[in-house]
Amino acid sequence: MVTAGLLALLLGWLFFAPVDVDPVAWSPAEDAGFTGDYAPNDELAGVELIALPDGHGPEDVEVDADGRIYAGLEDGRVLRWSSPEAAPEVLVDTGGRPLGLHWDGSGNLLIADADAGLLSVSPAGTVTTLMTEVGGLPMRFTDDLEITTAGVIYVSDASTRFDLSRWKHDIIESRASGRLVAHDLQTGRSWVVLEAASFANGVAVDPQQQFVLLNETSRYRIRKVWIAGEKAGRDEILVDNLPGFPDGISTGTEGLFWLALAGPRDVFLDRTAGMPWLRKAIVRLPHFMQPAPVRYGHVVGLDGQGRVRCSLQHPSGERFAIITSVQERDDWLYLGSLSEPSLARIRVPSRCRAASGG
Repeated sequence: MVTAGLLALLLGWLFFAPVDVDPVAWSPAEDAGFTGDYAPNDELAGVELIALPDGHGPEDVEVDADGRIYAGLEDGRVLRWSSPEAAPEVLVDTGGRPLGLHWDGSGNLLIADADAGLLSVSPAGTVTTLMTEVGGLPMRFTDDLEITTAGVIYVSDASTRFDLSRWKHDIIESRASGRLVAHDLQTGRSWVVLEAASFANGVAVDPQQQFVLLNETSRYRIRKVWIAGEKAGRDEILVDNLPGFPDGISTGTEGLFWLALAGPRDVFLDRTAGMPWLRKAIVRLPHFMQPAPVRYGHVVGLDGQGRVRCSLQHPSGERFAIITSVQERDDWLYLGSLSEPSLARIRVPSRCRAASGG
């Protein structure tokens, strides 16, 4: 039986115990859910799984010119498969948490490592650190990257307040402390491109090198940042009010960008968006009582104007879920996940090809 004194003590701790999370109020648009362009289907139920020998969390997946598959795991290893049927080998162990992967055009694998910053790995496995701070601030949560044909790497720093181990705190706080930064491989110069991003996550470069897309996970939106032409230096919202948390985004073919939605929006987080005092109390709860991703598989094909051309889903999430990345290579979509013991792939549906051509 809980006494009045014990109840008062618990409530006092829940609402007044000191924490270093300071949420701000904001007003999300009403969630339309899985309707319209996002109407439910089960097209991802047929994904082909590529199991990990051990470990989990192949957050991003890349494929090289020889068809070899790469994925970075939660324990710091980057694995390489010579084919989907082969056993993988360890290319490198970063000692951190490899998230975004991308090629630099010279055969080196670029890695956005949440703990170690921006890395470059040679074909022989030699690791070079390219960037650990920019603009006078450390890269606290290096998340994703993509590179231009001129060798400028655009990198997301998800949060300047919290590292990967406290990613939920940044979403709960919603202070827009993330940023988009850049690093020039030719000159070694690094600079800040965009500040005040809300959990800066996936990055994709326009094939015409005119803009960069940046996912803002905690705002359910995609921002377009112009890097060339008359609009250079400006930014705008490309897609808003997504039905889930946008994670990775990548440049596909035929005018498509592929977006991974890690899970549906959280009703409680939306309803408490204007109540920072209550969201601060959430941080004090045990980890298992805090909001967590819901198993739901979802990737979306978008064009450069933000129009949905293709939506592939697996609502039960039974086969593959919490999808954090999607990469198109040779008519396949390769999918990564925050938590799965495998990566996955599926053929690009013909209807997506037809849709992207108009």
